[in-house]
Amino acid sequence: MERFRQVFGTARPVIGMVHLGAMPGAPLFDAGGGIERLVADARADLAALQAAGFDAVMFGNENDRPYEFDVDRASTATMAHIIGRLRGDIRVPFGVNVLWDPMSTIALAAATGAAFVREIFTGTYASDMGLWMPDAGRAMRYRDRLGRRDCLMLYNVSAEFADSLDRRPLPDRARSAVFSSIPDAVLVSGQITGEAAALSDLEAVKAVLPHVPVMANTGVKHDTVADVLRVADGCVVGSALKVDGNTWNPVDPARAADFMARVRAVRGTS
Repeated sequence: MERFRQVFGTARPVIGMVHLGAMPGAPLFDAGGGIERLVADARADLAALQAAGFDAVMFGNENDRPYEFDVDRASTATMAHIIGRLRGDIRVPFGVNVLWDPMSTIALAAATGAAFVREIFTGTYASDMGLWMPDAGRAMRYRDRLGRRDCLMLYNVSAEFADSLDRRPLPDRARSAVFSSIPDAVLVSGQITGEAAALSDLEAVKAVLPHVPVMANTGVKHDTVADVLRVADGCVVGSALKVDGNTWNPVDPARAADFMARVRAVRGTS
């Protein structure tokens, strides 16, 4: 918990998503706009989130649909290029997530100096992309070999777009992941991007992990953030901040500012 608070600088941090456009080689890549359009869009979203007062931001390739387990090297390289172009503008801790590839995520964090990573690191799942079997031991050892032992590892223990083949209850899986894999935080998700985790799931996981940060990972909205932060140790938010609340739209500065105003009210800060 202490490392978690040191990185984010606050209790119950709120991480705003910078959803990058589709990378070169992905089906939705905008060849006409090219790399410069990706950089410009990311810069605008980053500026809106920082102006709204988010505690941290996370860069992810949500638009690289269909998702892959072994991500094209062009995606990881382009994400590193974009983040490098923005480094002078980033004023808060930032993280990265290369969906759904733990090794590429770690590599990107090492290349960019990210303070944290988020991924599915443990478990076995039947998913839209096929059988999903990440390897936390391999990813953590890779992080250490790259000299980034300081990089926090946020473990999503309820995968989106998938169903766990491990039939143990979610709290038992989360508790086991903490014992065996040493995450810096545990994240609880809904079924797909933008869909909320059940508050009862957050409560159940937090009850068995009182000394480990537990965060809501998807679907937190303006009218639910107060309830979420009374249970969780923070949250990740993306879709609720977008124009019309649509995941694939740009960040709406007004929606982002309103969201953080509600967060500050819950935390009792100005």
